[in-house]
Amino acid sequence: MNHLDWVSNRAALAAVLLVAGVPATLPFSRSVELPILIGAVIGLWAVLRHGRALWSNFAVRTLMLALGLYSLAVLVSALDAVMPRKSWSNGLTSLRYGLYGIGVLALLLRAQREGMPAPRLARLLSIAAAVPIAIWVGDGLVQAISGHSIGGTLDADRLSGIFGADDLKLGPLLSALAPLLLWPLLSGPRWRLVLAFLFVLIVVLLAGARAGWVSLMLVALVLGWRLSGGSWRWLAAMAAGLALVALLMGSVAYRLSADFQARVDRTLLLNQGQVDQALAGRTWIWQTAAQMIQAHPLNGVGARGFRYAYPDHAAPGDPWVDVQTHTGAAHAHQIVLEILTETGAFGLLMWTGAAVLMLRLYRRRRLPVAHEGPWVALAVLVFPLNTHLAFYSAFMGIVLAWLLCLCCAQCLLQSESGRPVG
Repeated sequence: MNHLDWVSNRAALAAVLLVAGVPATLPFSRSVELPILIGAVIGLWAVLRHGRALWSNFAVRTLMLALGLYSLAVLVSALDAVMPRKSWSNGLTSLRYGLYGIGVLALLLRAQREGMPAPRLARLLSIAAAVPIAIWVGDGLVQAISGHSIGGTLDADRLSGIFGADDLKLGPLLSALAPLLLWPLLSGPRWRLVLAFLFVLIVVLLAGARAGWVSLMLVALVLGWRLSGGSWRWLAAMAAGLALVALLMGSVAYRLSADFQARVDRTLLLNQGQVDQALAGRTWIWQTAAQMIQAHPLNGVGARGFRYAYPDHAAPGDPWVDVQTHTGAAHAHQIVLEILTETGAFGLLMWTGAAVLMLRLYRRRRLPVAHEGPWVALAVLVFPLNTHLAFYSAFMGIVLAWLLCLCCAQCLLQSESGRPVG
C-alpha cells in the first residue's frame, strides 16, 4: 500500500476528518458542532445496525460507558436543579458525545475490515490530532511577532491566538493538548521535539494563563520521564535544563511584555500572604462552592446551575455577586468543586467510575509511546491540583469527549500484547 491509500478508503478518510475536524473548528464558536453532529449520525447508524458487535469490543464498550456515566451525572442533577431547563438540555445534548465517539470507532473498525492496517490507522489518527494543534502554535507565534492571527488582532491583555481576544482559552487548552503534538515526535529526530516544545512554551507563556503554565509543567515532567527512560538522574538533569530555559524565556517576556509582568507580579503576591489577590479572587468562589456542596450534597445544584445558585450561598460582600441579575461566578474554576457543586456526590461517583474504566482499558492495551499523547493530554486536562475551565459547558464537554474518543481509538488498534492489530 502507498502512503495515500487511506484516501481511497472512505471509512479511514471519514475517521481522519472527524478527528481532525474537532480541534480545527473548536476555536470558531458553534462550527465545532458540525463534525460532532456528523459523527453522531454515523454513530447512531452504527448502533442501530451493529449494536451487539460494537458492544462486544472492549474499547468501544469502555467509551460508551465512560461517556454514558458523564451524561448520567448531568441527567440525575437535573431532577431538582435550580435551573432545570439548562440542566436537562445539557444532559440530553451530551448524549451526542457518545454517539460521535461510537461513530469514529465504528469507522476505524470498518477501515480495518476493508484492509487498512491498524498501525497505519493509528499513525493517521496521531497526525489528524496533531496538525490542528500545530496550527494553533504557529498562529500564536505569528501573533506574538506581528500582532495578528487567524483569531484577529492582539488587543487582549495576553496572547489570544486563534481563539480571539474575546475567548482567552489558548493558554490552558494548548498546554493540555500539547502532548498530541509532542508525543508523535518521540519516534523521530530529537531536534524536532525540542523545537516543537520550545514553540509551545513561548505561546503558553505569552498566553498568560497560569493554569496553562501548570499544565505545561506537567507535560514537561511526563515528557522528561519518557526521554530519560525512567532514570531519575537524567530526569533531574532535563528538569534543571528546562527550568533554566523557561527562566530565561520568562525573564525576556517579563521585560518586554507589561501584561506578562503583571501576571507574574500577581502570582508573587502569594509570598506576601495575599492569596485572594494572587488567585484573582477565586478564594471567594471556592468558599461559596463549599457552602453549595454542603447544601446540595447528593446531586448538586444541577449542571450549569452554579452561577444561578451562587448568590444564595455567597458570603456578604462577595465581589462575584451581581445583585441586579441575581447571579454569580460562572463556574467553580476547579474540576472537583465543579463536579460536587453541580452534580454532587453522585456525579463524583460517576466520574470516578469512568476514570476506573479508562484506566482498565489503558492497562489492558499497552500502547507504543508515540501513541500515548491522548492519554497524557487527558490526564493533564483533568489534573485536580489546578484551576480549570467549565467541564459541564458544551465547549469543554466536546474537548473531554474528543480526548476520550482518541484514547479509546488508539487502544482499539492495539492488541492486549501491545502489538498493533490487523
